[in-house]
Amino acid sequence: MTENALMTALRQQGLPEQFIPLITYGSILLLVLLLAGAATWIVRRILLRLIHQVVRGNRLHWDDALVDNHFFQRLSWIVPVVIFHIAQDLLLPPASQGAEILRRLIVCGFVLVGIGSITALLNAVNDIYKSLHRKSGKTIRGYIDAARLVIYVLGSIFLIAVVTDRSPWGLISIMGGLTAVIMLVFRDSILGFIASIQLTGTDMIRVGDWIEMPSYDADGAVIEISIHSVRVRNWDKTITTIPTYALISKSFKNWRGMSESGGRRIKRSLHLDMTSIRFLDDKELEKLAGIQLISEYIKTRQGEIQQYNEKHNVNTSMIINGRCQTNAGIFRAYVEAYLRHNPKVHKDMTFLVRQLEPGPDGLPLQIYVFSNDQAWARYEAIQADIFDHLIAALPQFDLRIFQQPSGYDFRGCSNKISSRNGDVC
Repeated sequence: MTENALMTALRQQGLPEQFIPLITYGSILLLVLLLAGAATWIVRRILLRLIHQVVRGNRLHWDDALVDNHFFQRLSWIVPVVIFHIAQDLLLPPASQGAEILRRLIVCGFVLVGIGSITALLNAVNDIYKSLHRKSGKTIRGYIDAARLVIYVLGSIFLIAVVTDRSPWGLISIMGGLTAVIMLVFRDSILGFIASIQLTGTDMIRVGDWIEMPSYDADGAVIEISIHSVRVRNWDKTITTIPTYALISKSFKNWRGMSESGGRRIKRSLHLDMTSIRFLDDKELEKLAGIQLISEYIKTRQGEIQQYNEKHNVNTSMIINGRCQTNAGIFRAYVEAYLRHNPKVHKDMTFLVRQLEPGPDGLPLQIYVFSNDQAWARYEAIQADIFDHLIAALPQFDLRIFQQPSGYDFRGCSNKISSRNGDVC
């Protein structure tokens, strides 16, 4: 044995007997430490750099995740642990209590290296999956978090078993008896794990989805899905963190269907002043027939009305008798024709121009169509252009928008009253 040869050499040098074991095992420990340090330096400084260069330099991109998550770095710690494991019989007398403690520490080292390496590998698998499914936004973060939690729990059990010199299966059985306590302690983790499986399994939510959840003031894009929480970047750039199980137990709106449909809804009303709605005579119809979008409509419609009135012997001396076109009806036809000729409006989706129930705010003329551009800024511009044009076109049909009177309106009325009374405002 090496230590016996070293002890014999020290005795031959005439050293006191009580110092020989201390010097012997101290020298061996120093040698092992130097060997472990040198091996670790070579692996981390030379071998790891070479591995990183090979991984970064090849045509594959998925293996870059192993480097980004420090998988090889964590795995390299196995080198000093192996060296200590091989030399453990040389470091301390095999039958001593210190040797038993050293053996347990070495086993703990193996367990810690294994935990670190496996968790790094799991993180790399998650990154690889995200890179392969970047467009779809699918994620397995919930499964990865659950697997990582299991690794931590099992690793902790094995560490306790090694330190206490007990069977890990016995500790697991004890934990089984403490099920109620475990359920209480890990309640959120268990609920989150089940919820994340449901969310990803049923494809209810993906990274990149736009969701709305008013109960948590969330309105934005999902940036992360984990076992415990879902993080949403709101449109005002704030971050909202939602418990994962809340997305199962409470309602939320996912706008992914809109994104995948190819259209975005425009649902807005023009409120017409009902006092401006009236019948049109032939002269006014002839004038409106000059509008190209509805010229053919007016002629065709007027021909149908004349045939109806002649067939039923309608007295047309009064405009209210029989059938007659109104400025509101022709404007509705113009809105529909204008939207159908608008290249930004999706023609294959729901297309409605309809009147809603009259109310104290006038007669709502609702436009219910879809734009073919879903980008927020361009969608708002399309919507604004449509209503800018329609509001500006209303006077051509002798129609008015209904709006609540403002201070300007009251001041105008006051000026008129004052002028009639001879006062100067």
